[in-house]
Amino acid sequence: MNTIKQVALGSQGLQVSVEGLGCMGMSPAPMGTIYGPTDDEQSIETIHRAHELGVTMLDTADVYGPFHNEELIGRAIANRRDQFVIATKFGFNLDDKGNWDFHFNGRPDYVRKSIEGSLRRLKTDYVDLYYLHRLDPNTPIEDTVGAMSRLVTEGKVRYIGLSEVDADTLRRGHAVHPITALQTEYSLFDRSVEETGMLQLCRELGVGFVAYSPLGRGFLSGEIKSPDDFAPDDSRRYFPRYMGENFYKNLELVEKLKSWAATKNTTPAQLALAWVLAQDVVCIPGTKRRTYLEANVAAAALTLSPSELAELDALLPIGSTAGVAYPSFS
Repeated sequence: MNTIKQVALGSQGLQVSVEGLGCMGMSPAPMGTIYGPTDDEQSIETIHRAHELGVTMLDTADVYGPFHNEELIGRAIANRRDQFVIATKFGFNLDDKGNWDFHFNGRPDYVRKSIEGSLRRLKTDYVDLYYLHRLDPNTPIEDTVGAMSRLVTEGKVRYIGLSEVDADTLRRGHAVHPITALQTEYSLFDRSVEETGMLQLCRELGVGFVAYSPLGRGFLSGEIKSPDDFAPDDSRRYFPRYMGENFYKNLELVEKLKSWAATKNTTPAQLALAWVLAQDVVCIPGTKRRTYLEANVAAAALTLSPSELAELDALLPIGSTAGVAYPSFS
């Protein structure tokens, strides 16, 4: 299998693999596992295989686990730190035991506390890309990015990013310190960044775009046919898109994609990834298994013609997905 190509992420000099590896599913989550039971040794083997295939960017966060995911990656990259681009995130208000109080925290003192914890767990003295995971509505973005900028000056962070913010927030943060990457959900299942203009704004500002959940949290793989296919502790059971009537409406979209993929002699998952990459972005499909990793990497070699892209647009048009992305925490 050919190794995956490296590309510039943003305009500040960061080079990454066009597909990174989303590591969230390798750890438990506050509401249960994201994608079923986890196995640390299996996950570490997958990370090592990713590197063999040229996948250099590992995406994690302090809240994954919480804390477990960064510790896992720290083990996986031991003695090979310089071979990976490590992207991690902060912003969920976690106490020292990893408990989340359902608030977000972007205060400067919390920025510093968070990076120190992440560096300790990752067993490294710097993070390549440090994201604000979610906006703190009670802290001006200028204060948060200002604190992140100081970490760049100190050498603890190389580049900074934001996740799931609006246009005004991105512009204001970018004015304080160049934002290298915006990470936001983007797939054939969720094209809201096209509707809001965020994708175009990133191009205008020279900010790289990282698409998370490019497979619609695994739903676009076509392997999930019933809500019972989710493990009892799989938190997707609580996401509106995969509940009740929404599940079956969205399943109809996946069936269309499966049928179309069959005519192209590929899988719906590979087709969905190829579509995301055709939008000239970086994506971070998540998996803890080598077989899925290898299939995802193979998708990067698929080229969709303009007519094929138009057919996919017609098959799963903007706004066709039923249900919102996240459960309400209020």
